[in-house]
Amino acid sequence: MAVHIRDLHSLDDYRAVVALEQEIWGYSDPGDVITVPVFIITVKRGGILVGAFDDGGRMVGFAFSLVGIKNGQPTQWSHMMGVVAEHRRTGLGRALKLAQRERALAAGFDLMEWTFDPLQTLNAHLNFTRLGVVCSEYSRNVYGESTSTLHRGTPTDRFVVEWLLREPHVVRRISRSDDSAFSVRAHEAADAPAVNETVEAGQWRKTAPGDLTIESRRVWVEIPAGFTEMQQEAPELALEWRQHTREIFETYFARGYRAVDFELGRRRYLLALPDA
Repeated sequence: MAVHIRDLHSLDDYRAVVALEQEIWGYSDPGDVITVPVFIITVKRGGILVGAFDDGGRMVGFAFSLVGIKNGQPTQWSHMMGVVAEHRRTGLGRALKLAQRERALAAGFDLMEWTFDPLQTLNAHLNFTRLGVVCSEYSRNVYGESTSTLHRGTPTDRFVVEWLLREPHVVRRISRSDDSAFSVRAHEAADAPAVNETVEAGQWRKTAPGDLTIESRRVWVEIPAGFTEMQQEAPELALEWRQHTREIFETYFARGYRAVDFELGRRRYLLALPDA
């Protein structure tokens, strides 16, 4: 089914986004939802709000960013992007991000940032492999206890990623047509050591605390498959993953490493020192 993306700027548009937030995330607390007045004011002053519509005119996805300041420079902070269930894994999320990028560049921005859960494999694949973000900032329990059915029960730890909109690396990534291929910046990455070793634990995999002493220029960090389902069906194991990977990412980021890539097939991040 064909989908088209356009800017959202009317009260009816904003109300449709609020309804879509509830459909996608299933919030039980209305305080978790971005409201119509927020959309009105932020879009009026430089925020970007785009929606995706199917042939029948139904909104099936949206992306929202607002203007921020980082180190004295204006940025776009992409606060929320969502796609209804039947349009996931179709490339629509990527198309919405590219629409955001196009509008941010036209407005003179060089940087867009956002948060995402580093234990979500498909989001990691989109952000690193397909869009070319980098990350050196880990934030604990950013949003507190979430009432979303997708997030409930585990601290809302997040990566804060940077999308350097004009960088050649980003341009190369968004120009690729292969949605599954993985490429890293150097062949030596394949031989980089693994920080954490994982083992099967019934339906799931589990990980022990990682090795925080590795001195290699590049290291791999594995994450679990199906973390959303794990949170619902094996919450104690999900919390264990959160705590162990939190320690790994915080330690290596503090030592100067950045997350620069993600391998979907093996569900692992590549962390590298800046000159690697």
